Amino acid sequence: MGYRVKAEVMDASAIDRALTRIAHEILEANKGAGNIALAGILTRGAYVAQRLAERIKRIEGAEVPVGSIDISFYRDDVATHLNPEVHRTDVPFDVEGRDIILVDDVLYTGRTIRAAMDAIMDYGRPCSVQLAVLVDRGHRELPIRADYVGKNVPTSRKERVKVALTEHDGNDSAAILEQTEEDA
Repeated sequence: MGYRVKAEVMDASAIDRALTRIAHEILEANKGAGNIALAGILTRGAYVAQRLAERIKRIEGAEVPVGSIDISFYRDDVATHLNPEVHRTDVPFDVEGRDIILVDDVLYTGRTIRAAMDAIMDYGRPCSVQLAVLVDRGHRELPIRADYVGKNVPTSRKERVKVALTEHDGNDSAAILEQTEEDA
């Protein structure tokens, strides 16, 4: 299926501002960085989590543990994906009793987040699980909502939201993509 950019909804400076705001909101809601750990959902969520940790360190002066979660085998559609792309989960901190902040680039149906919660629970029982996303595009299929949102972007189900991050894509942006006419 082909897609073309319908609208850029965040440029590099908007992403930077959103991440700084989210870092402040996380610190305020958790009364500092003392009990939090960030777990980024691979791939781009892990980069967002790392950036949030850097901002929290600048604001609070505290190192926040950061991990990455591969949800490939926790997905509810794993049976339909014959060859899922598998990455390494890395949770270098004790989950037990911590306030875990799951981090992803785009929140859509909520199924990825459900899978990430299942994955993190395999490492222990956190005190709480919170969710930070760069873009919330709506269309939830599960009762999941983000605690921290960079930008709410209304979309149709036929559209996609593509977040690009320098670490993976060479630039920072978020755009709404629409199907090209020959594919519609």
